[in-house]
Amino acid sequence: MNPLEGRLCYKFRNALLLAEALTHPSISLERKDYPFDNQRLEFLGDAVIQLVITEQLFRLFPSFPEGRLTKLRARLVSRSALQALASNINLGQHLMMGRGEEACGGRHRASTLADAFESLVGAIYIDGGFDAARNFILRETRAEFERMLEDPEEFNPKGTLQEILQSIRPEPPAYHITEKSESPSGSKTFFCRVIWNGKELGCGSGLSKKQAQIAAASDALSRRDWQKPVAIQTSLSKIS
Repeated sequence: MNPLEGRLCYKFRNALLLAEALTHPSISLERKDYPFDNQRLEFLGDAVIQLVITEQLFRLFPSFPEGRLTKLRARLVSRSALQALASNINLGQHLMMGRGEEACGGRHRASTLADAFESLVGAIYIDGGFDAARNFILRETRAEFERMLEDPEEFNPKGTLQEILQSIRPEPPAYHITEKSESPSGSKTFFCRVIWNGKELGCGSGLSKKQAQIAAASDALSRRDWQKPVAIQTSLSKIS
């Protein structure tokens, strides 16, 4: 665990807490006598993250009303945001999980990484107290807070699209980089399609994969094709 603790800038006094935080529930499906998984720590860590982020936003934006603070918090505690934080510390490679779950790509799944990050925070909270957990969370989110201070009204097409779609059904949108071309100057252009519920909702391009994904999400938000089947069904119901 030492390499991970080094990246966390935190040394666990109780190493079993770290082991518990890194144990995916799927492992109990293959090892019935396994003593724990990270679900209880996930529950605790979620509450700690919410409190720390809320407190920091309250302090940094004293003139913002409740609604604006809530939207800013959503940017920082969404599944995609927590997944990014987990990826930044390579948390996926340290997880212990069942072979079936790993074979299905569980080590890189957004929900798995987000849950593991929450579990890790819960473990730090129990092991070192609130201050240790707060210091860790604020250190890992410092860059996002700095971006937020520069532009608190930043529009996040990917986050907005995911929030809308997952309010309809749990399946998140998937982004597929379809091809890339290289100009004579050596620069590459990436092309992306966003797929949800077996349907292409938008497409876009950019000089990086991230730019292409944002462009595809923006196109999907402008087209709003996920509403069309509903509209058609409603019209047919009225006719009948």
